Amino acid sequence: MFRHLMTKDTRNPWLYVPTLYFAEGLPYVLVNTVSVIMYKKMGLSNEFIGLTSILYLPWFLKMAWSPFVDIYRTRRAWIIGAQAILCGLLALLALSVPTPLFIGASLALFILMALASATNDIATDGFYMLALDTSQQAFFLGIRSAAYRLSLVFGSGLLVVLAGIIESRTGNIPLSWSAVLAAAGLVCFALALFHRQYLPKPAADAAGAAAGSRGSGFIEAFKTYFMQPRIAPVIGFILLYRLGEAMLIKMAAPFLLDRIDAGGLGLSTETVGIVYGTVGIICLSAGGILGGWLIARLGLKRIIWPMAIILNVPHLLYVYMAMARPPLAAVYLMVGVEQFCYGLGFTAMAVFIMYNARDPYKTSHFAISTGFMALGMMLPGMISGMVQQAVGYVNFFIIVVAMALPGMALVPFIPLDDTGAAESQQPHA
Repeated sequence: MFRHLMTKDTRNPWLYVPTLYFAEGLPYVLVNTVSVIMYKKMGLSNEFIGLTSILYLPWFLKMAWSPFVDIYRTRRAWIIGAQAILCGLLALLALSVPTPLFIGASLALFILMALASATNDIATDGFYMLALDTSQQAFFLGIRSAAYRLSLVFGSGLLVVLAGIIESRTGNIPLSWSAVLAAAGLVCFALALFHRQYLPKPAADAAGAAAGSRGSGFIEAFKTYFMQPRIAPVIGFILLYRLGEAMLIKMAAPFLLDRIDAGGLGLSTETVGIVYGTVGIICLSAGGILGGWLIARLGLKRIIWPMAIILNVPHLLYVYMAMARPPLAAVYLMVGVEQFCYGLGFTAMAVFIMYNARDPYKTSHFAISTGFMALGMMLPGMISGMVQQAVGYVNFFIIVVAMALPGMALVPFIPLDDTGAAESQQPHA
């Protein structure tokens, strides 16, 4: 049935593409989303939680060590090795939660997880392009995206709900998080074993294949990137387009969890897992699908202004929730709407980055742009907790709304050429 989709060693991409991208998304959501909820439930301050945005740093810096993945060993070996390391780190993290060393140990382990996860991303995207031909890459684009989104629902939805159930039944918060981190470790272990057994060994995935020209080529990729026309507003736009969302994303879960007398909504861990980690992620994915369809139909140049507005205006819903504390059904609706609009609006950034990657260094240009995008999420996120604690939730969300202006102000200055063809790569939302 799928004979036309076979790789050279007869392994069917249906067998491993979904699992590769599930394995790519799971550590990302654990490091950047689940950690926020865990730290909040473990009693850490919003200021501390905001500072954990430093965990985005490996995704910013991964372009610096991506050549090593090309030169030393195969991408297949890097994938299996990175996933095995993630298993061990999750096991240590689960053991550290009930101990007095929890804060320092968990931060160190999350940093190492971020490094392993970013390396797995590099190897996975490279392997995808080597194991599949061009038509297969296009065919499986939607499959890999769906698998990645499923991992986000599993991590920030199912695992958080499970933590909430254990917490409500035992009253032991450290135990609940030890259990879900151990469960995540077992999933990573199963994925690593599966990939060791079933990942194909394409002839193009040879260690050191690009070693001879990699050094000069790597320098040339950076040189051509920074010599592009209007590169200053391009970088500024990538850094600032999601400035408000970068502030909001670290404080959304703490706001939902915080006590009512502290300005939050006082939701349970289980409810937050459903509201934000399940309904929110599903709406985010739906928005992304619609955004891609709209851009394909209307073109980025025509749609970027409406998308920028759609991305940012729904932040007003958080202002309303902080002021009115609506019933739970309304919270479901408003979080879903905000995440849907985020997915829709973020698509403009994703496509812009793809269009802005130029031959013959499209992959490197894409990596540099996504690095700047990670930096644009990290720096505002680091101060988000301090700002929230200084001004309270209502004023914080008003500031988030105002943060839409710098990125939108740069739209008239960036090159918007719809003639570029989007690569089969997708930056993290």
